[in-house]
Amino acid sequence: MAVASSSDVAILALGVVLAAAYLFRDSIFSSSTPKAVPVAPSKLANGHGNPRDFIAKMKEGKKRLIIFYGSQTGTAEEYAIRIAKEAKTKFGLTSLVCDPEEYDFENLDQVPEDSCVIFVMATYGEGEPTDNAVQLMENLTDSAFEFSNGQHGLEGLKYVVFGLGNRTYEHYNAIARQVDDELTKMGAVRIGERGEGDDDKSMEEDYLEWKDNFWPAFAEALGVEEGQGGDTPDFAVTELESHPPEKVYLGELSARALTKTKGIHDAKNPYASPVKISRELFQVGGDRNCVHVELDIEGSGITYQHGDHVGVWPLNPDVEVDRLLCALGLYSKKDTVINVDSLDPALAKVPFPVPSTYISVLRHYIDISAVAGRQILGVLAKFAPSPEADAFMRNLTSNKDEYAAVVANGCLKLGEVLQLAAGNVINAHPTPQNTTAWAIPFDIVISSIPRLQPRYYSISSSPKLNPTSVHVTAVVLKYESIANKLVASRWVHGVGSNFLLNIKHAANGETADASEGIEHVSLPAYAIEGPRGAHKAEDVYKIPVHVRRSTFRLPTNPKSPVIMVGPGTGVAPFRGFIQERVALARRTLEKNGDDALADWGQISLFYGCRKSTEDFLYKDEWPQYTAELKGKFTMHCAFSREPPYKPDGGKIYVQDLIWDDRKNIADAILNGKGYVYICGDAKAMSKAVEEVLARILGEAKGGSEAEGAAEIKLMKERSRLMLDVWS
Repeated sequence: MAVASSSDVAILALGVVLAAAYLFRDSIFSSSTPKAVPVAPSKLANGHGNPRDFIAKMKEGKKRLIIFYGSQTGTAEEYAIRIAKEAKTKFGLTSLVCDPEEYDFENLDQVPEDSCVIFVMATYGEGEPTDNAVQLMENLTDSAFEFSNGQHGLEGLKYVVFGLGNRTYEHYNAIARQVDDELTKMGAVRIGERGEGDDDKSMEEDYLEWKDNFWPAFAEALGVEEGQGGDTPDFAVTELESHPPEKVYLGELSARALTKTKGIHDAKNPYASPVKISRELFQVGGDRNCVHVELDIEGSGITYQHGDHVGVWPLNPDVEVDRLLCALGLYSKKDTVINVDSLDPALAKVPFPVPSTYISVLRHYIDISAVAGRQILGVLAKFAPSPEADAFMRNLTSNKDEYAAVVANGCLKLGEVLQLAAGNVINAHPTPQNTTAWAIPFDIVISSIPRLQPRYYSISSSPKLNPTSVHVTAVVLKYESIANKLVASRWVHGVGSNFLLNIKHAANGETADASEGIEHVSLPAYAIEGPRGAHKAEDVYKIPVHVRRSTFRLPTNPKSPVIMVGPGTGVAPFRGFIQERVALARRTLEKNGDDALADWGQISLFYGCRKSTEDFLYKDEWPQYTAELKGKFTMHCAFSREPPYKPDGGKIYVQDLIWDDRKNIADAILNGKGYVYICGDAKAMSKAVEEVLARILGEAKGGSEAEGAAEIKLMKERSRLMLDVWS
C-alpha cells in the first residue's frame, strides 16, 4: 500500500476546504440583508409576466375595450375584429381582441370603469359553447367561482353581447343569451341591445342593423364622440424585389408544409392526403353529383373515430382568381412577391403566411368566392374608376333592399360586383381587356375579406375497418341564383364540394360536362396540382385535410338499441357507425360463436333519397352489413319520387317511416333505453323528426305531445339523442 507524503496531505486538505467553501458560499459570504425569495404571482397580481392576464395587457397597451370571441370556424373572430376596427375608426379607441381560452377570468371585475368588455359568441352544436369558450362559460355560470373581489359578482361592469347562431336550430344563440343573463345576474350593465345574428338568413344584415343602433349607445355610455378616430390601414403591403423562392408561400398552409418537415397534423398544419379512391355515388349522367373520396392517412400520425369530422382545405376557382386580379389591376404582376406587416398586431394579425404572391393570396388564403358583403362595398366605393361606379356601389351600401335583390339573391362575388359597377360583362372569362381596373390598395382587400376556411364533412368510415383511410361523402353544391334586373339567373357552385369534384374528375381521367345552356365560364376549375405541384405525384392527387373531434358517438354497450336518421348525405356518419358495429361483431362472433350477437340491441337506420335508382347512397353495401350483423341491423328507406306515395299523393319522407314504426321505436327508447341520432338538414328534416318522436313518446307514455317533448329534452341532456345537422 502506498504511503502519502506530507505535501500530498496538505494539498488534499486544501482541496477539501475549498470545496466546502464553494458549497456553503452563500452562507459564508452573504451580507446581513435577507435574501429575496421568488414568490409565485397571486391571481390578484397584474404583473406583466403573466401572459394570461388581460387586465395587465389592457393597461400596458392603453386599451379601453377588451373583446372576447367564442368561435368554432373563425366567423365570430372576424366579427370581433370588425367591431374593434370600427371602434378605432369612429372613436379612436383601441381594443384587445382575445381568444378566451388564452386568458384567466379571476380579474374580470378589475376592468376599469371607463372601459367595457365585448363578447362575440357563437353557439355550437346543441346549444353548447365553442371549444375555445368552454372555460369562460364555466367561470360565468359557476356560482362558486370567485373573482378577485372574493365574490361571484361583477357589479357595474360595462359589457356588450353579439351572438352568432342559426334560427333553424333549437338552441338559437343560446350562448350569447346565457352570457347576457349571467352577467346581468352578477350586476354588470349591458350597453345597448344584445345583438343576434342569424346565419340562416343573413348574419351580415343582422350585424349591420345591430351596430347602427349600438354605436350611439356605446358613445353615450363611454363618454366618447364620433369623429375622434381615423381611417388608418391595418396592414402594410410591400412588394419584394428579391426573395429566396423557396421561402415564399405559394399556397402552403404552414411553415412545415413549406419546408417539408414532419410534425403534428391539425388545423394549423393540415396533411396533404393522397386520394386513394374517388367515385361518383349518384347515377352517372344525372344532373347532380355526390362524390365518395377515400383519403390515405397512413404514416401521417392522424387518427380518428367514427362520428368525427374531416376538414377539407379547398382553393378558390381559377375564374374568380383571374376576375379579382383583373379588377384590382394586378393581373400583369400576379406572381410578384409581397410581404404583409400588421400595423396593429393586437388588433389585426396577418391572416396567412408570408411572404406570398398576389395570386397565391387570392387563390389559397382569402375567401373571394363568398357573396360580397354590403359593408365592404361602402369601403371600396371611394376607389371607383368612375362617378357611375361610385354611385352604383354607394346605392348598394345604403339601400339594403337593392343589395338583397342584386347581390344577395344574385349570389355575386366581390370581383363580379366590381365588374358590374364598372359596366363590365360578368359572364365572359375575365381578362385585363374586358375588366376595368380599380385602384384599391391590397391591404384593404386583405382587411375586408375573411380567411378561406376549411369545409367540414362527417367522416363516413370507421377506423376499425379502415384504419389508414378517411372516407368523405359530399353532395356537390350547385343551384340557380334568383334573377334580377341586372343579372340573369345562373348556376352557383359551392367551393369545397366542387373542388372535390374537380379532384375526382382529374384522378379518374374524366371530363366535366358543361351544364346545359350555361357558358363554360360558370363551371369552376381549380389549380388542384397545389403549390409547386406538391399535391400531385404522377397520377395521384392530394388534398390538405385535418380531423376535428366530435362527441357524435355510438353507445359503448352494443346491447343498447340504436336509432339512426340520416336522409341524403346525412347517412355519412352512420355508414361509419355501422362499420364500427360490424368490426365489433366480427370479433365477438369469432370469440363466442354464432349466437354471440343474440343480446345485442336492434340497430335501425331510417334513410331517404329521391329514387332507389338515382341517388341511393352505398346501395350495394347495406345488404352486406345486414348479413354480418345477423339480423340486428334494419334499414328503412323512403324514396320521395317513386311509389308508394301517401293516400293523398304526397311524398313519403323519413319521418313518415318513423311514425309507421312507432311501436318499436317507443319500446327501444322507453324500455330499452336506446339512443337516437339525427344527421342532415336542420331546417326541415331534423325538426320534423323531433316532432314525430315527441308525438310517439307522448302517446306511448299515455300523455300529450308536450310530455313527449319533455322526454326528448331529457334524452338530449343525457346524450341519448344527438344531432349532427346543418342548414
